[in-house]
Amino acid sequence: MSESSVICKAFDELTTRELYEIAKLRTDVFFVEQRVDETELDYRDLEPLTRHYWIADDDGSVHAYLRTLWDEDPQHRVAHVVIGRVVTRADARGRGLASRLLTAAIADNPGHDLLLHAQEYAQSLYAKAGFEPYGEVYLEAGIRHIGMYRVATGVAAEPVALSSLA
Repeated sequence: MSESSVICKAFDELTTRELYEIAKLRTDVFFVEQRVDETELDYRDLEPLTRHYWIADDDGSVHAYLRTLWDEDPQHRVAHVVIGRVVTRADARGRGLASRLLTAAIADNPGHDLLLHAQEYAQSLYAKAGFEPYGEVYLEAGIRHIGMYRVATGVAAEPVALSSLA
Protein backbone atom coordinates (compact mmCIF):
# COMPACT_ATOMS: atom_id res chain seq x y z
CA MET A 1 0.00 0.00 0.00
CA SER A 2 1.58 3.27 -1.08
CA GLU A 3 1.12 6.65 0.58
CA SER A 4 0.00 7.88 -2.83
CA SER A 5 -3.13 5.69 -2.78
CA VAL A 6 -6.44 6.90 -1.38
CA ILE A 7 -8.47 4.07 0.12
CA CYS A 8 -12.25 4.30 0.53
CA LYS A 9 -14.38 1.78 2.42
CA ALA A 10 -17.62 1.41 4.31
CA PHE A 11 -17.36 0.55 8.00
CA ASP A 12 -18.27 -3.11 7.44
CA GLU A 13 -15.43 -3.42 4.91
CA LEU A 14 -12.74 -2.20 7.30
CA THR A 15 -10.27 -4.71 8.68
CA THR A 16 -9.58 -4.70 12.39
CA ARG A 17 -6.14 -3.19 11.71
CA GLU A 18 -7.59 -0.43 9.50
CA LEU A 19 -10.19 0.45 12.12
CA TYR A 20 -7.52 0.55 14.82
CA GLU A 21 -5.23 2.78 12.72
CA ILE A 22 -8.08 5.19 11.91
CA ALA A 23 -9.22 5.38 15.54
CA LYS A 24 -5.63 5.86 16.71
CA LEU A 25 -5.03 8.76 14.32
CA ARG A 26 -8.31 10.45 15.21
CA THR A 27 -7.72 10.13 18.96
CA ASP A 28 -4.02 11.10 18.75
CA VAL A 29 -4.88 14.34 16.98
CA PHE A 30 -8.29 15.28 18.35
CA PHE A 31 -7.84 14.17 21.99
CA VAL A 32 -4.12 14.30 22.67
CA GLU A 33 -2.96 17.12 20.38
CA GLN A 34 -6.06 19.34 20.24
CA ARG A 35 -7.44 18.33 23.65
CA VAL A 36 -11.00 17.91 22.37
CA ASP A 37 -13.17 16.69 25.22
CA GLU A 38 -16.24 15.64 23.26
CA THR A 39 -17.19 12.16 22.06
CA GLU A 40 -15.15 11.05 19.08
CA LEU A 41 -16.85 7.76 18.25
CA ASP A 42 -20.40 8.86 17.49
CA TYR A 43 -21.97 5.88 15.70
CA ARG A 44 -22.06 7.91 12.45
CA ASP A 45 -19.06 5.81 11.38
CA LEU A 46 -21.36 2.79 11.24
CA GLU A 47 -24.09 4.27 9.02
CA PRO A 48 -24.59 2.51 5.68
CA LEU A 49 -23.79 5.55 3.50
CA THR A 50 -20.78 6.72 5.52
CA ARG A 51 -17.51 6.28 3.67
CA HIS A 52 -14.06 6.31 5.22
CA TYR A 53 -11.15 7.69 3.18
CA TRP A 54 -7.52 7.43 4.18
CA ILE A 55 -3.94 7.32 3.04
CA ALA A 56 -1.53 4.89 4.70
CA ASP A 57 2.06 3.83 4.31
CA ASP A 58 3.25 0.36 3.30
CA ASP A 59 2.99 -0.84 6.92
CA GLY A 60 -0.66 0.24 7.14
CA SER A 61 -0.06 3.21 9.41
CA VAL A 62 -2.71 5.83 8.57
CA HIS A 63 -1.26 9.26 7.76
CA ALA A 64 -4.46 11.13 6.83
CA TYR A 65 -8.19 10.44 7.06
CA LEU A 66 -11.65 11.87 6.46
CA ARG A 67 -15.18 10.52 6.34
CA THR A 68 -18.27 11.46 4.40
CA LEU A 69 -21.76 11.23 5.85
CA TRP A 70 -25.19 11.38 4.25
CA ASP A 71 -27.66 13.68 6.06
CA GLU A 72 -31.29 13.30 5.01
CA ASP A 73 -32.01 16.80 6.31
CA PRO A 74 -29.33 19.18 4.99
CA GLN A 75 -27.67 21.46 7.53
CA HIS A 76 -27.25 24.23 4.93
CA ARG A 77 -28.95 24.74 1.58
CA VAL A 78 -29.12 21.32 -0.14
CA ALA A 79 -25.89 19.70 1.07
CA HIS A 80 -26.72 16.13 2.01
CA VAL A 81 -23.06 15.05 1.93
CA VAL A 82 -21.02 16.17 4.93
CA ILE A 83 -17.25 15.83 5.06
CA GLY A 84 -15.84 15.47 8.55
CA ARG A 85 -13.11 14.21 10.83
CA VAL A 86 -10.45 15.52 8.44
CA VAL A 87 -7.15 14.73 10.13
CA THR A 88 -3.48 14.38 9.21
CA ARG A 89 -0.81 12.89 11.43
CA ALA A 90 1.57 15.58 12.75
CA ASP A 91 4.65 14.15 11.01
CA ALA A 92 2.78 13.87 7.68
CA ARG A 93 1.45 17.43 7.46
CA GLY A 94 2.46 19.66 4.58
CA ARG A 95 2.51 16.85 1.99
CA GLY A 96 -0.92 17.56 0.49
CA LEU A 97 -2.51 14.39 1.91
CA ALA A 98 -5.69 16.13 3.13
CA SER A 99 -6.06 17.77 -0.28
CA ARG A 100 -5.83 14.39 -1.98
CA LEU A 101 -8.49 12.98 0.33
CA LEU A 102 -10.77 15.96 -0.36
CA THR A 103 -10.27 15.52 -4.10
CA ALA A 104 -11.29 11.85 -3.83
CA ALA A 105 -14.37 12.61 -1.70
CA ILE A 106 -15.47 15.36 -4.09
CA ALA A 107 -14.98 13.08 -7.11
CA ASP A 108 -17.02 10.32 -5.44
CA ASN A 109 -19.98 12.66 -4.92
CA PRO A 110 -20.74 14.20 -8.33
CA GLY A 111 -23.91 16.22 -8.44
CA HIS A 112 -24.02 16.67 -4.66
CA ASP A 113 -23.44 19.92 -2.81
CA LEU A 114 -20.97 19.32 0.03
CA LEU A 115 -20.70 20.77 3.50
CA LEU A 116 -18.06 20.69 6.20
CA HIS A 117 -17.27 22.34 9.53
CA ALA A 118 -13.73 23.66 9.16
CA GLN A 119 -11.41 24.50 11.98
CA GLU A 120 -10.90 28.18 11.29
CA TYR A 121 -7.12 27.94 10.78
CA ALA A 122 -7.64 25.30 8.03
CA GLN A 123 -10.16 27.36 6.04
CA SER A 124 -7.69 27.98 3.19
CA LEU A 125 -7.24 24.22 2.64
CA TYR A 126 -10.95 23.86 1.96
CA ALA A 127 -11.16 27.07 -0.09
CA LYS A 128 -8.56 25.58 -2.48
CA ALA A 129 -10.98 22.66 -2.96
CA GLY A 130 -13.85 25.01 -3.88
CA PHE A 131 -15.53 25.43 -0.48
CA GLU A 132 -16.83 28.85 0.56
CA PRO A 133 -17.51 29.93 4.14
CA TYR A 134 -21.03 30.64 5.32
CA GLY A 135 -22.38 31.90 8.63
CA GLU A 136 -20.39 33.08 11.60
CA VAL A 137 -17.36 31.57 13.30
CA TYR A 138 -18.45 29.40 16.24
CA LEU A 139 -16.87 27.27 18.93
CA GLU A 140 -17.10 23.50 18.65
CA ALA A 141 -15.21 21.38 21.15
CA GLY A 142 -13.43 24.56 22.25
CA ILE A 143 -12.01 25.19 18.75
CA ARG A 144 -13.06 27.99 16.39
CA HIS A 145 -14.93 26.61 13.36
CA ILE A 146 -16.64 28.00 10.28
CA GLY A 147 -19.24 26.28 8.10
CA MET A 148 -18.11 25.80 4.50
CA TYR A 149 -20.16 24.85 1.46
CA ARG A 150 -19.26 23.58 -2.01
CA VAL A 151 -21.76 23.71 -4.86
CA ALA A 152 -22.10 20.49 -6.84
CA THR A 153 -20.32 19.91 -10.10
CA GLY A 154 -21.12 17.16 -12.52
CA VAL A 155 -24.26 15.12 -13.00
CA ALA A 156 -26.68 14.70 -10.13
CA ALA A 157 -26.31 11.35 -8.45
CA GLU A 158 -28.08 9.31 -5.81
CA PRO A 159 -26.15 8.15 -2.77
CA VAL A 160 -23.78 5.37 -3.81
CA ALA A 161 -24.72 1.92 -2.57
CA LEU A 162 -21.66 0.89 -0.63
CA SER A 163 -21.87 -2.67 -1.88
CA SER A 164 -21.18 -1.31 -5.36
CA LEU A 165 -17.85 0.17 -4.20
CA ALA A 166 -16.25 -3.22 -3.62
